[in-house]
Amino acid sequence: MKLSFIEKAGYSLGDAAANFVFMTMILFQLNFYTDTLGIAAASAGTMLLVGRLWDAFFDPMMGVLADRTNTRWGKFRPWVLWTAVPWAVVMVLAYTVPNFSSPGKLLWAGLTNILLMTLYSANNTPYSAMSGVMTGDGAERTKLSSYRFVAAMLAQLIVGGFTLPLVAKFGQGNNAKGWQMTMALWAVVCLACFLITFATTRERIQPPASQKIEPKKDFSNLLKNGPWIAMFVLTLVHFVFVAMRGGTMFYYFNYYVDQTRLLAFLQGLGLPQATVAQPDGGHALMNILGLIINVDRTNIASVGFSLFNIASQAVTVVGVIASTALAMKYGKRAVAIVGFSLATILMSGFILLPAGSIEATYGLELARALAYAPTIPLIWAMFADVADYAEWRTYRRVTGVIFATILFALKTGLSIGGFLAGQLLSRFGYVPNVAQTPNALLGIRLTVSVFPAVCLVIVVICLLRYRIDRSMEAEMGEELSRRRSQPVPSLPVSEGVVSHA
Repeated sequence: MKLSFIEKAGYSLGDAAANFVFMTMILFQLNFYTDTLGIAAASAGTMLLVGRLWDAFFDPMMGVLADRTNTRWGKFRPWVLWTAVPWAVVMVLAYTVPNFSSPGKLLWAGLTNILLMTLYSANNTPYSAMSGVMTGDGAERTKLSSYRFVAAMLAQLIVGGFTLPLVAKFGQGNNAKGWQMTMALWAVVCLACFLITFATTRERIQPPASQKIEPKKDFSNLLKNGPWIAMFVLTLVHFVFVAMRGGTMFYYFNYYVDQTRLLAFLQGLGLPQATVAQPDGGHALMNILGLIINVDRTNIASVGFSLFNIASQAVTVVGVIASTALAMKYGKRAVAIVGFSLATILMSGFILLPAGSIEATYGLELARALAYAPTIPLIWAMFADVADYAEWRTYRRVTGVIFATILFALKTGLSIGGFLAGQLLSRFGYVPNVAQTPNALLGIRLTVSVFPAVCLVIVVICLLRYRIDRSMEAEMGEELSRRRSQPVPSLPVSEGVVSHA
């Protein structure tokens, strides 16, 4: 089944919306909790662990619930609509600073974070599963995944590039106000995207007519499914890396990077600077976006980090676009192995960079992003292949359960990565809003380079153990198409038996 441009683009906006929460969480949530809300780094890390672990355990329940949902709109699509408004409201509350005592603020952060993560799961688990039921064509799924992640990368570019400048602009020295207003703006964008996704997409693949709902059996079958095991471990470790590095990269810019050299680099790019006589630096648009160096130059790290993210995400979009052609020529698995391997080597290089090597910092990140980018949509297309594999071997279509358990691994990885980031900062002696000790700076540098690189080594090992190649994809696709063309698919004698691949 070929999908129209409108349907693929409409579907992609759902993940763009999700990334306004996801990337804010990855890049800024820990820093928001420590430097704006006033929570100790270790406490913030532990709180993130609890919230994200709850979200992880909620995902499988959400998958079962989505598989049991039956409406005229389908199983998964209605959840995008039902969660849209609550998502937007809680998104703002999670980045609101209440006038509470320190324990009260910790409790507020914990509750709003759990609420936001619950809504994220209720929305994103069914949304992710939709890619497995919109079409059964493997090539179309790869294209759909590419559309999805181009939109996601553009959203990440906006979040990474403009969040901190907008916080500074809206807040005018009051970060709490700036965060609340910025997140309100992002919430409106999310709401619009979710409504468009719901309106433009359709579900087409249904479970076999004879299939009964048996969650216990479905989860048991997964433990015998070799590709699922490989992807589960891969996802867990992959998102430990994402949360660990993403959560500490701003600390790297704020405390390690030489601010004088960074300012000279930004000036060399022609970035406008505010003056007493000309507060907008002569560039109204850049001022609206908050990408103006203040008169007092207190936002050098924020502007430098924003441009770092913009450049990285722009290169990532190019890599994501190229992923379909690369996968068609070499196969999803092969491209992912090469991409993750190169990203591991390049990311490790950050530990070698002196504080004043600004050009090298940006250059190394662009190379890392380009190597890593094609892996992003391909991994998600591979999850849909795992759902096909499960149906091929067991005669049971459990798309919601497959994606829910993968998202369980994702959220668990995020929780562990966020927890480790907070704990590592604390163990190395990080103290908010002061000059850091050499030991604290070492901890920050290790947490954006060597430690996450170890995670990617494990990711590559998992991919080497993943056995669904192009020939198996073709075999599965042909057999599943034949079965779906039958009025009532017949069941094998030993339904439910799955071998490792």
